[in-house]
Amino acid sequence: MVHDKPPSLDAMMTPDEVTAAQADAARWRYGFFVVVTGIIAVLVAFGAAVFATGELAALFAGVAGVIGTIIGAYFGVQAGQSGKARVEAELSKAQEMVVRLAAYVGTENAPKVIDEVLGRRRS
Repeated sequence: MVHDKPPSLDAMMTPDEVTAAQADAARWRYGFFVVVTGIIAVLVAFGAAVFATGELAALFAGVAGVIGTIIGAYFGVQAGQSGKARVEAELSKAQEMVVRLAAYVGTENAPKVIDEVLGRRRS
């Protein structure tokens, strides 16, 4: 027996993709500003240390390591967050499909459909 779902169910299950895109853009933008601020602070400290000691080569090695670490961490976090967001979007779509199929099947046909799709439970 097929049951019609209420029209408000579609409105509740529609993901707000605009908000997600804005949050992603803000994360990139603010993260970039934090990285640039960190690099500027390191370069200012480097300049002050070179001016005070006159040692350029030894200090440059330390600065290059710190800047490389900051940039690597930034892009690593961004890539991880991007992958997480992609997986969460796929999970949301799968969840929506499950809810829609469950509403379509109905409670009286659910055990039969589950047995057909997943097989009988082993006790």
